[in-house]
Formats: sequence, structure tokens, C-alpha cells
Amino acid sequence: MKWMTPWVLLCAVLCNAAWAADGDDRQAIEHLMKHTWERPDAVLDVGPVTVEGEHAVAGWTQDARGGRALLRRDGETWKVLLCAGDGLLDVATLRDAGLSAAQAASLNQAVRAAEATQPAARVKQFALFKGTVRVDPHQMHEPVAH
Repeated sequence: MKWMTPWVLLCAVLCNAAWAADGDDRQAIEHLMKHTWERPDAVLDVGPVTVEGEHAVAGWTQDARGGRALLRRDGETWKVLLCAGDGLLDVATLRDAGLSAAQAASLNQAVRAAEATQPAARVKQFALFKGTVRVDPHQMHEPVAH
């Protein structure tokens, strides 16, 4: 039993570090999106932010509009790859954006689970973004480190 105590403590520390890293990623993504698209007259509400490995999908609303953004970790920063509505709930869209079949399926499942915890009206707002827009990273503000 005595040998279990150090292992339990190690597991607790590692789990907390993983949760903190996810929280840091979510904060960095929210900051990037707000810095890029928020205006004084139009607050950008970001969330849920679903991080799976090197990719993330963030839901957002701004006034009566809404949508989702697909992001990729690039070193220590996050970059928006594309914006869409319900298209980002489609595994084929994620595959077209460069995710492997396994990554696309995992991210899709995680996004759907995260959005299931949101009010239905908010999720409907994400669908208001029509089409898919690829984001040119050269036209955006400097990326935000996590």
C-alpha cells in the first residue's frame, strides 16, 4: 500500500497538468479569436472550444451571427484554418482540411459531445454561418502563443 501513494500523487499531478494544458489551449484560442474578430460594438462569445491533439473546433457567436472555426496548433501558437457552420460537423470537411480519418472522427465526436452541453439556441446560431471560408493566416493578426 505504501508504494501506491507516490503513484497516486504522480497520476494526480500529470492529470492536473493535462487539464491545465487543455485550459491554456482553450484560453489561447479564445484570445486569438477575440483579438482577430471582436469589435467594441460587437462582442465575440467563444465556446465551446474542443481541443483534440493538434486541432480544435471553436463555436462562436457575435450579435445575431454565429459559426465554428477549425484551428491547428503550429508550434506554440494556434492558427485558424477555416470558418464554417454545420460543415465543421462533417468528417469529410475535416478530412479536406488535412486531418486524418482517425483525427477527423475523434474531433467530430468530441465537438458533438461538447455542443450537447450547450443551449439549443446557441448551437442553432453556430449553423447560421453559410459555406466554408478558408482563412489566410497572412491576413490575420499575429498568432497568440498558448
